[in-house]
Amino acid sequence: MQSLPNYLTVTIPTDNELMYQVYSGQLDSLGILYDRYQSQLFGFFKGMTRDEELSADLVQNVFYRLLKYRLQFRGGQFKTWMFHIARNVLNDQYKRKYKPIRLSIDDVKDRISDDCSTDDEILMNEDIRQLNRALAALSEDKREVLLLSKYQEKNYKEIGEILGCSEGNVKVKVFRALNELKTLYHQV
Repeated sequence: MQSLPNYLTVTIPTDNELMYQVYSGQLDSLGILYDRYQSQLFGFFKGMTRDEELSADLVQNVFYRLLKYRLQFRGGQFKTWMFHIARNVLNDQYKRKYKPIRLSIDDVKDRISDDCSTDDEILMNEDIRQLNRALAALSEDKREVLLLSKYQEKNYKEIGEILGCSEGNVKVKVFRALNELKTLYHQV
C-alpha cells in the first residue's frame, strides 16, 4: 500500500474548532457546521412538530442563533450546545403560537402516504403509521427525550446536558417514555 506524501494529508476540523473559527469571525466555517448538522436538526424538529416547512425554518433559526450567540460558546461539546439552542428555538416557537405544535392522530394519518406495492411493504408501513400515531400521542417532553436518544442517538450524558438534568434522571425519563410508547403503540 502506498502512503500519501505529507502535503496531501488533509485534516478535518472538529466541530469545536469550526465553532472557534466562527467565534473569531471566520463565518464561512458556519456553513461547514450547517452541512454537518442540518439533517439531524431537521429530523429532531420534524419529530417534534410533524411539519416539514416549519422544521426547515427552525433549522435556519438555530444557525442564526449560533451566529448571533457565537461569543457565548465556551467550549464543551458543540453538539450539546447546538441542541440546547435548538430546544430554545422550539420553545420560542411554541410561545409565539401560544399553544404546542401537535397533530391529532387524524392529521398523522393524512400525512402518511399509502404508496405500497407488496404485502410486506403494506405491513411495514402500517407499523410505521402505528408508531407515528403512538409518538404523536406522547407528551411533548417524552417525545423529545425519545427523539434525542433513539433518533438522534445521543447518549444519556449529552441529553442530560441538553435538558439540564442528571444522567440518571435521563435514564428514568427514557425508560418511562419507552414504556408509555409501547402502551400507546398497542392501543392506537
